[in-house]
Amino acid sequence: MAVEIHAVYSGSLGCKATHGPSRRELETDAPVDNGGKGESFSPTDLVATALGTCILTILGLVSERHDLDLTGTEVRVTKEMIQKPVRRIGALRCVVAIPAGLVEEPAMRTRLETAARHCPVHQSLHPDIDAPIEFLYG
Repeated sequence: MAVEIHAVYSGSLGCKATHGPSRRELETDAPVDNGGKGESFSPTDLVATALGTCILTILGLVSERHDLDLTGTEVRVTKEMIQKPVRRIGALRCVVAIPAGLVEEPAMRTRLETAARHCPVHQSLHPDIDAPIEFLYG
């Protein structure tokens, strides 16, 4: 299934993107260290956002299949840029925090952790991007 995103350059290093199916919009801005104003997500911030929300979505899918409620589960993604050999994302370090008492069984923890590491965004990252996923329970 294809999804079209339509983006328009709005000037001053900003863009407006529209999600085809829903018509929802978001704006991006270049980061301050790359000449922008840093007033919104940068394109590389959206990669980090995509990874974090993909992990949570996959965890939600697995948990629903097993009658678990992971409401309140959080992910923090720390994006690190590198400059050489070219400016690019060097690392996307993820920490998933699952509230205490929600997942006690070791087998379910393994199932969730494996699923998170196989989310489509994580699987789409270039192997040169360091993208560990750490899990904290409670």
